[in-house]
Formats: sequence, C-alpha cells, structure tokens
Amino acid sequence: MAAAPTGGSSRYLVLAAMIFAVAMTFIDQTIVSIAVPNIQYELKLTSTGVQWAVNAYLLTLAAFFAFGGRLADTVGHRRMVVLGVLVFAGASACCGLTPTGSLAEAWLITFRALQGFGGAIMFPAALAIVVQNFALRERGRALALFFGIAGGLTAIGPVLGGYLTEWTWRAIFWVNLPVAAVALVLVAISKPVTESRPAPMDYRGLALIAGGVALSVFGFQQSQVWGWSNPAIGLCIAAGAGLLVVFAFVEKRTASPLIKVDIFRIRAFTVQNLVLGISMLVFVPVFFFSSEYAQIALGDSSSEAGVFLLWFFIGFVIASQIGGRMLDRGGAKRPVVIGCVLAAIGFHLWAGDATSLSFGEQQWDVVLAGAGMGFMLSPASTDAVNRASRLSYGEATGITQTVRNYAASLGLAVLGTVLVTDLRTRLTDSLVAQGLPQDQAEATAAHLSQVQAQSGGSGGAAAIPQFFRDDFAQATQTVFHWMSVIMAVAAVVAIVGLRGGVQAEVAAADEEQPLPSGREGGA
Repeated sequence: MAAAPTGGSSRYLVLAAMIFAVAMTFIDQTIVSIAVPNIQYELKLTSTGVQWAVNAYLLTLAAFFAFGGRLADTVGHRRMVVLGVLVFAGASACCGLTPTGSLAEAWLITFRALQGFGGAIMFPAALAIVVQNFALRERGRALALFFGIAGGLTAIGPVLGGYLTEWTWRAIFWVNLPVAAVALVLVAISKPVTESRPAPMDYRGLALIAGGVALSVFGFQQSQVWGWSNPAIGLCIAAGAGLLVVFAFVEKRTASPLIKVDIFRIRAFTVQNLVLGISMLVFVPVFFFSSEYAQIALGDSSSEAGVFLLWFFIGFVIASQIGGRMLDRGGAKRPVVIGCVLAAIGFHLWAGDATSLSFGEQQWDVVLAGAGMGFMLSPASTDAVNRASRLSYGEATGITQTVRNYAASLGLAVLGTVLVTDLRTRLTDSLVAQGLPQDQAEATAAHLSQVQAQSGGSGGAAAIPQFFRDDFAQATQTVFHWMSVIMAVAAVVAIVGLRGGVQAEVAAADEEQPLPSGREGGA
C-alpha cells in the first residue's frame, strides 16, 4: 500500500525539513562566485583552478541527479536525504578548511565536487518525500512553497556571499553547517514516512548517463574559455550526446534500469520536461547575466547586485504560490502557459529598459520576468513528478533535474556566446569612433570581451570606462531579447503539447502491476 500522507502540521514540518535540506544546494549555486577573487588571491589559484572550483560543483550535481533519484527509490528517501545532508555539510566544512600551498587547488576542487554529489543524492529524495506526504490535490501549493522558498535562496546567495566574504571567504562554506544541523533536527522530529522499492543498481546505465551529462556540460562550460572554434568543444558535446543516446537504447533492454525510459511515453511528463528544458535555458543564466549587468553597466557592488536579483525573486515567490494553487484547482496547462507568456513579456520590457542604466526604470520589468518564471516552473515540475508511479518519484525528480541542469548549462554557453559576440562588435565600433584603426580596435575588443567572459564581472567596477558600460548594457539587452524569444517558444510548446483539466487521482503510471516495496517509517 502507498504511504498515506501525514496530517496537518506534521506535513508542513516535513516540508520545512526538506526545504532546509535543499537550501544549501540552492545557495551554493551562486554564493561561491562572489568570493572567487578572494579565494584565488589567498590560495594563489590558477585561472583554470578557480574556474573549476565553481564548475566542479555544477558538473557533479548535473551528472549524478539520475543516480540520486534511483538510489532514493530503491534504498529509501529519508535515508538518502540524511546521507546527502551529511555529505554536503562535511564537504562544505572541508572546503572552508582548504589549506594554502600546493595542495589548495586539488583540495578545493575535490570537495566542491563532493558537495555536488551530496546535493545530487539529496535533492531527488527530498522532493519525493514532499510529494509522498501531500495528497495529489495539495501538491501544487506544497511544491510552490518548496520551489519558491528554496529558489529564492539562490538570490540570497550573492547578498550573503558579499557580506560573509568581507569577514572571510571560508564563511561562505561554513554557513552550510548550521543549515544542515537544522535540517537534520527537523527530519528527526518530523519522521517522514516514505516508500521504497529494493532493486539492483544499474551501474552500466550510471556510467553512461553520468559520462554523457558530464562530457556535454563540460563542453558547454569550457566554450567561454576555449571558444567555440576549438574542436575539443564540439567533440566533448558530441561525445556526451552520443553516450546519452546509447544510454537510452541500453536502458530499454535492461531488466532493472537506472531510468525507465518508457516514462517518456506519458505525454504530460514529456511535454513538461520539454517546457522545463526550454525555460531553464533562461532561468539560471539570468542570475549570472543580470548580476554582471548590475556590476558593470550600473556600477553596483557585488552585494548591491545581489539585491538587484531579490526583485526578480519577489515576483517569483509570489507568483509561484498562485501558480501552485491554480495547478491544484484546474491543472497545469493554464499556469504554465500564463507563466511563459508573462516571462516573455517581462524579459522583452526589461531588454527595452536595460540601456537606460537606471534600475528604477527596470524594477517592475524584473519583477514581471520573475513572476512569469515563478508562475510556470513550480506547476511544470510538480505536474511532471505527479505522472510517475508512487514508487518512482525520486527517479522522476532525477530526470527533471537532469534536464533542468543540462539545459541551464546549454543556456549559459549559448547566451554567453551571444553576449560576448555582441559586446565585441559594439566595442569595436566604439574604439573605431575614438580613433583606433579597425584592426587594432578589433583586437582590443576581442581581448576586452574575452577577459569579461572569463572574469564574470568580478573586476573593479569603478575602473570600467563609460563606453564599455554602455556597450555592455546593449549586449545584455540582446541577451534579454533572446530570453524573451525562448520563453515565447516555451509558451507555444505548452499551448500545443499540454492538455487542460485536472489530473486524475490515480495516474496511469500508478495502475501498473504492484511491485514489492519497502517502507521507511518513524515511530
């Protein structure tokens, strides 16, 4: 029998426990980038080393989501949440204890990767626990709180990181320890009851999907450093994509697969993952591009740039609650479509005002863009997971998170290239207008734009000349226009692909023949 949803306040205690558990993973997506200059200076890291201190976390997080989801379904969701929190917190402590000297680079990269692995085994299990502890008609509201609060912490990362770095950069890792302690205490008190289904682990599938995702994401990450003309970029991405195709064929012929690829025969699951993939081309990149814009074009400090992002999440958090309630009452199609349309309009208006170099003129554009993303992301994610069997919620979450992270890496790479290319063209024109010969202007513009691409706006804003600020604002405007187009495409996919109406209480995936299951309980 299915684990019955717990009652009243107990459910929300479980929800609070899971939010605290995943909070660390959301904060760490952005908080480390703020401290990069300090980390590099104190530890004497190379440019490649400090880049991998950031990328190693995102790479392992994306590569092992599917493994974490399957492991949670077979070993037990609560068990994997606790293990994931312990691994993440332990790795965070070790990152904060990075020694100076020759060991520093390898040490920091290793434990950043371990952080990502801890997050990958924790997140699918945490989301599965929330789903299992709330009835179908209440999940929209519950997961709106989950994604709204946890997602909002992504914006807090730069603000918190800015203040903590003024004390010591090591504090950006140590801040995870009290959060982990609260999460573990809440898990112990709430004792969430979940189901699991013991099954052998598909290590062949694990090797294929982890290798495929890791190679592709690595290629996307390195595109801004090596350039798209470097054949190694195309080779990495193509090899990764090839491994993922092989993975799909192998899984269809595996008795106990890492991912049951037949789940993609469920129309709503496939369409929602497509919508999520398209929207994540925008959602994570907007944090980085808007932060760079605030620091370079507007001349804000890193902490002030973080406050800039808080306006995005004001709209996001409020709209996600409305979208979640709409999902519970009338199904996923309406909030997903409305959200995509609002986001497209918001990014279009934001692009139009970006060259004003006035935050006051952009403020409500930012809120509207955030509201659109909040409206659609939570209902789309919830509806996708709802389509899975009650014994496969972790697996379904692993799939959606893999899609989201893969698409986010692609978005950062492609939109980053758009930004650099457009910036280079505008800088060349500006330098020629100042009297530089065409060849010299092109060389200088190429150097300046490439330095910007690799530094991520971490240089001193006060030293940036006005023409560079203006050109960067116009290049960012181009990126925001593309974000608007991408969200319009997501809206079309949702309109065409999704069906209206509320999902039945017993999903088709739940009507399969019952399988032996285990149950995690708490007295």
